Amino acid sequence: MLQTFNEKNRDLLININGEIIHRDTAGISPFDSLVQGGDGVWEGLRLYEGKIFKLDEHLKRLQRSAKAMDFAKIPTRDELVGEIKKTLAANEMRDNVHIRLTLSRGLKVTSGMDPRLNQAGPTLIVLAEHKAPVYTDSVGDTGLKLMTSSLRRFPPDCLDPNIHHNNLIQSIMAKIEATHAGADDAVMLDQRGFLAETNATNVFVITDGVVETSRAVACPEGITRETVLALCVDNKLAWRERDISMTHVYNADEVFTTGTMGELAWVGVVDGRSIGNGSIGPVTQRLRKLFTELTKTEGVQVVGS
Repeated sequence: MLQTFNEKNRDLLININGEIIHRDTAGISPFDSLVQGGDGVWEGLRLYEGKIFKLDEHLKRLQRSAKAMDFAKIPTRDELVGEIKKTLAANEMRDNVHIRLTLSRGLKVTSGMDPRLNQAGPTLIVLAEHKAPVYTDSVGDTGLKLMTSSLRRFPPDCLDPNIHHNNLIQSIMAKIEATHAGADDAVMLDQRGFLAETNATNVFVITDGVVETSRAVACPEGITRETVLALCVDNKLAWRERDISMTHVYNADEVFTTGTMGELAWVGVVDGRSIGNGSIGPVTQRLRKLFTELTKTEGVQVVGS
């Protein structure tokens, strides 16, 4: 599934270290750690009617990831929020906006891997785009089509999945496999063969009314994932985290994915097997409705009052 270009984004203004620059002229130095080694952390945020949903949860994860990677300086919450507000104001944005917040280790004095070469402080990039949830409307009556990738997610002893880092080559390679196979996204397993996530989202399966998702061992503790689990608790829906084999995925009544970019998207086919009766299921529909209602009532006001 290829995202279409939104003409509203033709003249976007990008925020790089506080400077507002047109998208056609924005750029970072070849000495920046992002260019040198994908050495950065990022978050995806979504703006609903002037409010960013789960803003503090996202900013705390960004800061946790930067600390785990031993960044010498990490912006404060107020500094991050200030730059987000500046970017949204420059683009006159209020709703249906996706924000990609990127923090790199910053400029190096010369090329090299050693973080001691970074002596200028971090680089902060705020990219806000007019972008509807990427899957919600486009999957139509068929749902997402997934295939299982040959690539495996790293276990924590290889690379902690809870560091939300910019080196996404593993996910990109899995996405390439999915594209060549005619699928929308790739299911990725852990090294034991259990479901981890897709190349871009967490995965939920529903069987006999029980909402299940993988343990956060080879997948990140997704913020939309945590929101769905909280909705299950608040609305008395049975749920659990466990190791899930692909046999259980194929035989589930319902499958859906979660993420800030695409919210809750239902899955119709996995590895050629139709899921359930081939249409969006009642539990998925209920959770999507509950999630939408939550985004209308919660969030941190960053535009207007």
